[in-house]
Amino acid sequence: MQHKVKVTVIDKKLYPDLQAQYCADPEAGMCPCYNVGDEFIFERYGTADDFWHIGLNSLRQTLKTAAAVAGGPVFPHCSEAWDAIARYIYTGLQGGSIMRGWMNDERVMIACCSDGTRPVIFKIERLDYKALYLEGPADKAGRGALEAALLRLPEVQAVEFKEPFAEVFLAAPLADGTLTAAVESCGYIVSKIE
Repeated sequence: MQHKVKVTVIDKKLYPDLQAQYCADPEAGMCPCYNVGDEFIFERYGTADDFWHIGLNSLRQTLKTAAAVAGGPVFPHCSEAWDAIARYIYTGLQGGSIMRGWMNDERVMIACCSDGTRPVIFKIERLDYKALYLEGPADKAGRGALEAALLRLPEVQAVEFKEPFAEVFLAAPLADGTLTAAVESCGYIVSKIE
C-alpha cells in the first residue's frame, strides 16, 4: 500500500480589527498565498518527494493564474502554513493515522496556519493506493475496460494511469488477489503490486 496526501484550502478568514491594532500594515488584507479551492497533492514514491521540497510543485488546482502561488513552481508553502500542516502531511505519507479520535475519519485533519489576523484553513487527507505494474493493452479502450472493472470493486475510489503503472485509490483495504483477478479479467497481467 502506498500513500499520497491531498491538501485543500477550505476557507480563509480575516480579522481587520486585529490587523489595524497590531500589524505594521494595518490594511494587509487576506492571505495572498492561498485561495479557497486550492488543491495540493504530496507524493513520496519512486523519485518523487514533495515533502522534502516543502511542497514545491504540489499545487494541482488553483483559481490564481500568477506563478507566485504557494506550492506552485516558484514558491514552496508559506512557513506559517507549513508549520501547521507539515506533521499531518508527513504522517499521511507514511500511512499513519492523521488524527485518530478527533476527526470522524482518522485519514483526515482540519488545521489552520498560525497567522492570527488572516488564517487559512486546510483539509488534509491521506489517500491510500496501490501501484499496479501491468502488462497488456496500452490503448484507450483497454484502459477504459480495466478502469471500469476496477471501479466495480466497492473498495476502489479512483484509478489513474501513469507509466509504467496504474494507481488504484482505495476507500478500504483490498486484497492483492482481488485486484489481480479484476485486472486479469480484462486481459492484463499484473507483474507487481506495491
